[in-house]
Amino acid sequence: MAGPLSGITVVDITTNISGPSLTMILADLGANIIKVERPDIGDDSRGMGPFWKGEGVYFLHINRNKNSIVIDLKQEEGRKIIYDLVKQADVFVENFRYKKAEKMGLGYEKLKQINPAIVYCSLSAYGQEGPLRERSGYDAIAQADAGIIGINGAEGSEIARVPISVLDQGSAMWGAIGIISALYHKEKTGEGQLVTTSLYETGVFWVGYHMLSWLATGQEPKKNGAGHTAFAPYGAFFASDAPVMIGISNNSLFKRLCQVLGKEEWLTDVRFETNPKRVEHRENLRVAIENILQAKTADEWVSLLAEAGVPSSKVKKISEVVQDEQAEAINMWKSVSHSEIENFKLPRLPFELSVSPAEIKQAPPKLGENTKNILSKLGYDNSKIEELLAKGTVQNGWQKAENR
Repeated sequence: MAGPLSGITVVDITTNISGPSLTMILADLGANIIKVERPDIGDDSRGMGPFWKGEGVYFLHINRNKNSIVIDLKQEEGRKIIYDLVKQADVFVENFRYKKAEKMGLGYEKLKQINPAIVYCSLSAYGQEGPLRERSGYDAIAQADAGIIGINGAEGSEIARVPISVLDQGSAMWGAIGIISALYHKEKTGEGQLVTTSLYETGVFWVGYHMLSWLATGQEPKKNGAGHTAFAPYGAFFASDAPVMIGISNNSLFKRLCQVLGKEEWLTDVRFETNPKRVEHRENLRVAIENILQAKTADEWVSLLAEAGVPSSKVKKISEVVQDEQAEAINMWKSVSHSEIENFKLPRLPFELSVSPAEIKQAPPKLGENTKNILSKLGYDNSKIEELLAKGTVQNGWQKAENR
């Protein structure tokens, strides 16, 4: 069954995590992704270990359902191939530093001349305006600038970034939403447009609650570890063998927790009778809860709490999540045929469509795997393709990890 973006062609000259994550979303939704990579090296994420049969796991994660063509964009003939691709494309995506695409002859105004209906997405570190617009920035750098690292972790703990590419993949989602919105506008009007987003914008948006809190109170948000600024008890509490995450956001849930713990007297304790008071005395409550939890294992407590309707979970290791029954039940893992990796599986997009579902149809491509095929579809004959290969304008092959 064709995905909702079937028939949409995307020229993707992105690298690293953010841009390829964006085009992965479009690919899973059925778009034809032409992934343009550099000679010899390809996408930077190909070299990000650890490696699985010579393939970087970052690359494997976010480059399924794509076709790879290697083009030397420093060569005039290489840029001409891009122009030929853009003539037939619906979307163009880049995640270069500020104005680099323009300097390469691949900016929005240039490509709009070639294809006025093109939807052009620029995904950057800091956006297109402001004093930081020319800075390069990776996920962790943007986390620091957006205030995320400043409030991450427990009070008194070492500085720590959120240990996933939260802004890379977050900005990828916003970029995908922007592109799909622009395509809908194009369908109605025939008009293309420029879509912009950035890691920094994503970060600032996601700390919005904390910014409003500061505006309202004038107080800097504190680090709360696994806890919550506004609720108590809320966080990780140690059972006999592992921590249990418990989330209590109202008096009804607190009553159920007290019943499970055999501490109904807490309901009339002046320190705990309302949420604001529980927040004020959160440390006393934490110690009292952990003293009780030491009597059983995390799994035993989670079973009891779940039965009572109290939101809770064992704090799981990644190895446990990979084998989790819930992930299996909702089909989060999709098996994909790979030429070198047996039992290769990837996590699907975290939503489902009942009529036109997203799919993972093919494994991430080898570097330049589809170069000849893409050029042939553009109308280049075999002699011209061989000429371009001989000049190094394009490549058709995979550089092993040890040669990168």
